[in-house]
Amino acid sequence: MILRSLLLRQGRFALPRSTLIRPFRRYLASQIEETYTNPHQHQQFIAGADGDATKSQAATSLSAESEVLDNDPVALNYALQQHSKAVTGKIGSMVEPHYRPHELLSNPPSPKDITLELLMASQSHIGHSTSLWHPANAKYIFGVRGEDGHPIHIISLDVTAAHLRRACKVVSGVTERGGLVLFVGSREGQARCVVNAASMSKGCHLFTKWIPGTITNGQQILGKCKKKVVNHKDEEVKGFEDQLIQKAAVKPDLVVCLNPLENYVLLHECALNNIPTVGIVDTDVNPTWITYPIPANDDSLRCVQLIAGVLGRAGQEGQAVRRELALTGQLPARQDHGLEPPAEQETDERNSRDKEHGRNLLQAGDV
Repeated sequence: MILRSLLLRQGRFALPRSTLIRPFRRYLASQIEETYTNPHQHQQFIAGADGDATKSQAATSLSAESEVLDNDPVALNYALQQHSKAVTGKIGSMVEPHYRPHELLSNPPSPKDITLELLMASQSHIGHSTSLWHPANAKYIFGVRGEDGHPIHIISLDVTAAHLRRACKVVSGVTERGGLVLFVGSREGQARCVVNAASMSKGCHLFTKWIPGTITNGQQILGKCKKKVVNHKDEEVKGFEDQLIQKAAVKPDLVVCLNPLENYVLLHECALNNIPTVGIVDTDVNPTWITYPIPANDDSLRCVQLIAGVLGRAGQEGQAVRRELALTGQLPARQDHGLEPPAEQETDERNSRDKEHGRNLLQAGDV
């Protein structure tokens, strides 16, 4: 197909179709001749044939292939394309791994794969108009670029990479110690990357509107949510049901917000409860809202998917480290849950029942 298309571009000097078929048939015949000089190539050329295959059988197959090529132009074009690919496939330089946007969800990069080229390919450096900037972001801005009187700020990718690596360290440290990470992204198109990041780090996710008071008044909003106790191997432990009823709703240990402008109430509640936050800060966002800001373009879906995927991978690495330490007997997770072991609880209840029964017997004897 490639050879034929190149020849047809010559205009009146194009060769007829029969002229194109002859060299290809001669090439097939030469390949068959070489198979009989090299038995190893013969086994590769005729798949499924026995070692004692004769030359007449190969000639019959060649004639059958020639008839198919004469009758079906699609098969001829496909054969020509495969032939040209086999001949010219190794010509030129090797193509290095390149940017694949569709893999940001199926196979997100890890923190060690963060590069300036990857951030630029995801449009992380594009900011807002210079008239909409927040002065506190001056240390994150590389320069100004604009045409036709519409200048925009350019975010420094060196700063973005450094802050993103720091945020990955924070997420990995929280998950390594058994903390709960909440991923929030309420803009259109952010639902899949938020869910994937939360599933990798075994945290929680929210891709709808934040309900005001979910943290400050969590017992009224999340009081009916199911709670469970798990060990260091993520296995559920039974016997704490009565104690969990009296416990308040679980608060996250870290919140990752992908669109801080629409979730200011969430960030304010986190500040009131001393919950650290990680968020994408564009040039029009106040960076003081976030504990660990990541200066980047929050309007680009590719940039948001990249950052969410990297943070999710960081949480996954922290979970893997925690499980490995738990198998060796080390317990890096915190132990300030305030729950009593079920065995001690049953013993205390039994002792209280015995005391009550003895008290009743004494009262009956006095009577």
